[in-house]
Amino acid sequence: MKTDRLIEELYREHTLSDEDYRLLIEGLRQEIREIDPGELYQLLRKDPETSHPDRPILQLFHRAQQVRESVYQKEVYLRGLIEFTNVCKNNCYYCGIRAGNAQAERYRLSKEQILACADQGYHLGFRTIVLQGGEDPYYDDAMICDIVRGIKQQHADCAVTLSIGEKEKESYQAYYDAGADRYLLRHETANEQHYKQLHPDSMSWQHRRKCLYDLKEIGYQVGCGMMVGSPGQTTDHLIEDIRFMQELGPHMIGIGPFIPHKDTPCREEKPGTLYDTLILLAVMRMTYPRVLLPATTALGTIHPLGRELGLLAGANVVMPNLSPGDVREKYLLYDGKICTGDEAAECRHGMERRVASVGYQVLVSRGDWRGQS
Repeated sequence: MKTDRLIEELYREHTLSDEDYRLLIEGLRQEIREIDPGELYQLLRKDPETSHPDRPILQLFHRAQQVRESVYQKEVYLRGLIEFTNVCKNNCYYCGIRAGNAQAERYRLSKEQILACADQGYHLGFRTIVLQGGEDPYYDDAMICDIVRGIKQQHADCAVTLSIGEKEKESYQAYYDAGADRYLLRHETANEQHYKQLHPDSMSWQHRRKCLYDLKEIGYQVGCGMMVGSPGQTTDHLIEDIRFMQELGPHMIGIGPFIPHKDTPCREEKPGTLYDTLILLAVMRMTYPRVLLPATTALGTIHPLGRELGLLAGANVVMPNLSPGDVREKYLLYDGKICTGDEAAECRHGMERRVASVGYQVLVSRGDWRGQS
């Protein structure tokens, strides 16, 4: 069977031709449909020698585990996520906090609230704080820099990650100078026409790409990524994503399934699947062995075992929510988001149990990218 040979080639070489990526992804999609998620979970927790190694889909995930363990061993890194504003000036067609969603109940956190969340996270063992929000003009550069400096003054051994959208290079430089270490900006798609299917004309595919290269040039650890199964996405689009990321050289790749939101133009679109997302996670792990790869909340939303299966497919990061409990249910990028009612401490201990259940361990660490300088 050609699929198993392609897996071994990807394992050795960390890349394939476009046609071989297509054959691999589409062939694995056909095979994985025959396995129940619960059965897959049990099979992947077993030793590869005893869990039907002749099945290419299991071979894929076991090889992805070997690659991630060769760099990151059994370690899983926690990121404490603070969703500090759900106000956004953009109108992305798929997003629940888009400016045009009049049903969204908007909120903003003050600097004092953000610092309190970060302090709570630190005492729970988080050593990376992620500040995520819509593109909210209320938070100007001076405010963002002040918040970043505040977190760093409280906890100098913490990494600060920003995920606040497209800015100009001068703004990114100011945040970096204030102490920000990482920046997450999903490219969403490397295909310009597909980008236009997901975003209004006021948003620029070229500018989004430029932002990522600006961030890389400044010196951030940079994260990009895309939704799996987004409206209009094809296998060829995914291959373009792989090629773009090979060119960019990101330190983090955030991928999760597309999940529609009832108050957006994409509300009738089919969601991405658990299986397609797991396949892409494993392919990303083998293509980019050193990348930091989250098992996302969206993955846990589409199946109760989603994040555990994500770890078994090669992921090594999870991001529990540190936001105040009364705003978590308002930051809804998609319908059905899990963990909106949990306290951060419960998320932390529950996540540790989940991670341990698949043979990995949470490490109290910044969890930096382990690349070659």
